[in-house]
Amino acid sequence: MSELIIKGEKAKKASYKLSNLSSTVKNNGLQKIAEMLIKKQNDIIAANAIDVENAKNKGVTGALIDRLTLNEKRIESMAEGLIQIVALPDPVGEVVSMWKRPNGLQIGQQRVPMGVIGIIYEARPNVTVDAAGLCLKTGNAVILRGGSEAINSNKAVVAVINEALNEAGFPEGAVQLVEDTRRETAVEMMKLNKYIDVLIPRGGAGLIQTVVQNSTIPVIETGVGNCHIYVDGESDLELAEKITINAKTSRPAVCNAAETLLVDEAVADKFLPEALNALKDLNVEIRGCDRTREIFSDAKPATEEDWYKEYLDYIIAVKVVKGIDEAIEHINNYGTKHSEAIITTSYDKSQRFLQEVDAAAVYVNASTRFTDGFEFGFGAEIGISTQKLHARGPMGLKELTTYKYIIYGSGQIR
Repeated sequence: MSELIIKGEKAKKASYKLSNLSSTVKNNGLQKIAEMLIKKQNDIIAANAIDVENAKNKGVTGALIDRLTLNEKRIESMAEGLIQIVALPDPVGEVVSMWKRPNGLQIGQQRVPMGVIGIIYEARPNVTVDAAGLCLKTGNAVILRGGSEAINSNKAVVAVINEALNEAGFPEGAVQLVEDTRRETAVEMMKLNKYIDVLIPRGGAGLIQTVVQNSTIPVIETGVGNCHIYVDGESDLELAEKITINAKTSRPAVCNAAETLLVDEAVADKFLPEALNALKDLNVEIRGCDRTREIFSDAKPATEEDWYKEYLDYIIAVKVVKGIDEAIEHINNYGTKHSEAIITTSYDKSQRFLQEVDAAAVYVNASTRFTDGFEFGFGAEIGISTQKLHARGPMGLKELTTYKYIIYGSGQIR
């Protein structure tokens, strides 16, 4: 029997017990995990240092190393995310609606856990805690399959989680890590529909497409983030520069970072020299259209591929557009339906942008970097969905539940 089938059986068995735990018991478990993360942070950081060193030896650099790295501040943030989840209302058991039929039947729709959730993700060990916390709060068991780059970090984190859950009286198998990081094991996990109820991939376009194309389990597709900032002809240019710099450079290796800057031709001559010099000073490579390169000679030529690209690095594509119509058309053509922002002082244009741009999150005068479960007040997040099914945008607790119908009768027969 394979490792995955054993874990699947344990997870399925645990899910039945988890679905009936009280909010108090679940919150106590999350609180213990948060405390244990801080208590055992030196062990986690030591394991993470091995992963970081191995990645560097393989030639990994820059933003990808940043995504992999854990430190005291990031572990504190992970613990804080769990405390936020504790403070949130438990959606499980909520009766969303109830109505009475002419025959006297009372029919209700009640939130229930999905059961067993599988997460396949890449080199971000903080996902391990986020996913476990959200799944446990919603009464779901979770099977985690991280990338080989973070295997030592993930082992250390899951060991801490399970030590805390054991103390809190949770069933064995509530949180499990697939320690075999071979591609074949990931593909086997995608076929485990006997045990896993929903599969959520978190990572780059290649990983997501592999899961979508190979899985026999229902998939919630998390999104690649080709996010845009559009600087309108009617805008506060100082504010626009501040937002652009934040959206691109505060953490370029995450999916809500801006990858393309669109600028109305009416303000391009005034805005671009200062803004692009500021980005250049922060080591951002500029790839621009012909008009951009006329204004800013240090820009490299942008190709058609650049308009589609999620760089996850200190690179930005820049295009001068004729106005909001071209900006919206460009975003809807090249974007990934993740997060898009307009900088404008025009109420009418802001409303057009909000209504006509097809994305999970659309901003007016704010950085795209806020598309995040923690920033939206959901605690942690399981991922950013760019689908249009029941989950879209940052997926918090409610997105990890389904529902069943509960029917009260008094002897009705059909």
